Amino acid sequence: MGPIRGLKRKKKSAEKEVDQNVLVGSALVSQPQPLDWWDGFSRRISGPLPESKDSKKFESVFKISRKTFDYICSLVKEDMTARQSSFAFSNGKHLSLNDMVAVALRRLGSGESLSNIGDSFGLNQSTVSQITWRFVEAMEEKALHHLQWPTTEAEMENLKSKFEKIRGLHNCCGAIDITHIVMNIPAVDLSNNVWLDREKSYSMILQAIVDPEMRFRDIITGWPGSLNDALVLQSSGFFKLAEDGKRLNGKKLQLSEGTELREYIVGDAGFPLLPWLLTPYHGKGLSDNQAEFNKRHSATRMVAQMALARLKEVWRIIHGVMWMPDKNRLPRIVLVCCLLHNIIIDMEDELVDEMPLSYNHDSGYRQQVCESVNNTASIMREKLSLYLSGKLPP
Repeated sequence: MGPIRGLKRKKKSAEKEVDQNVLVGSALVSQPQPLDWWDGFSRRISGPLPESKDSKKFESVFKISRKTFDYICSLVKEDMTARQSSFAFSNGKHLSLNDMVAVALRRLGSGESLSNIGDSFGLNQSTVSQITWRFVEAMEEKALHHLQWPTTEAEMENLKSKFEKIRGLHNCCGAIDITHIVMNIPAVDLSNNVWLDREKSYSMILQAIVDPEMRFRDIITGWPGSLNDALVLQSSGFFKLAEDGKRLNGKKLQLSEGTELREYIVGDAGFPLLPWLLTPYHGKGLSDNQAEFNKRHSATRMVAQMALARLKEVWRIIHGVMWMPDKNRLPRIVLVCCLLHNIIIDMEDELVDEMPLSYNHDSGYRQQVCESVNNTASIMREKLSLYLSGKLPP
């Protein structure tokens, strides 16, 4: 399946500012909620759950606060209740909106099998599957405004300011990285060889551009693991927009007389060095200013690594090795996991600080190195490294 590009699927109704949507969601959260929903739902849960003082505490089961849960319910309510359903627990009681969202979030967040989720909640596995997919479709329709490139100059300037505070990289607009969603699929089927990556695993690729708060700003997924990082980038919509001057085309920063620094993103050595994508120096015998640039670059790029690591750790359906996934549906599941990741940040969920911070999102994968170097980009990188070291002539 081709790549999923969330931004192209937005409806007009979803093009409002994120903050406005969050405020609307927060208003809905403040409305009275049935007092017995969680009490009744938690009593149905059986089997092993995450360890905590209260093993059935809401946050330990869903990894989000009740405020965020209620906001997600408000987003998908219309789509998930528009069609009549016969979804029912084993005791015959029909599932409410909260019940359905809880089942879908548990499936995406735990990574457990359909049968295990069904056994835990008193549902058959086909019901768990149908509910999860209905939730995925609803999120695609209603939550895409949580994943978008900055739309105003003020928003972009704020983003650049936060990046600069990390390690002083001026005019940086994002950090890009790639991770692999590993799959267990039949090796005897030769058509699956396209998914075989350089580490001899079957995988699907997720490329993400991240802001300083670890929010996904642009993603592409669906490409097979056999492709290298540079080729995935060149196949993305973001690449075309940047090359056509429709992305990273904002204010330039004057470093010295006759030297301007354009907007750019940072990425590791697996990406080509481009005027709008700065990669680190590699090789031996680096100068002091080049070594210093690499340190700053690495610290800034780390937000992308942490975002992808957290994504996989919290939404564990894409963590580890997926057993026989539907490769046509998987990109849409990945997209929704990215949307949920962003919603937690946008809602300023109090559980964010309790979430794991790691940099390792692609265990067992070696660093790729792309030798493609744009001459203009090489000159700009060198002047920036001199400027950061205080050695660029005025």
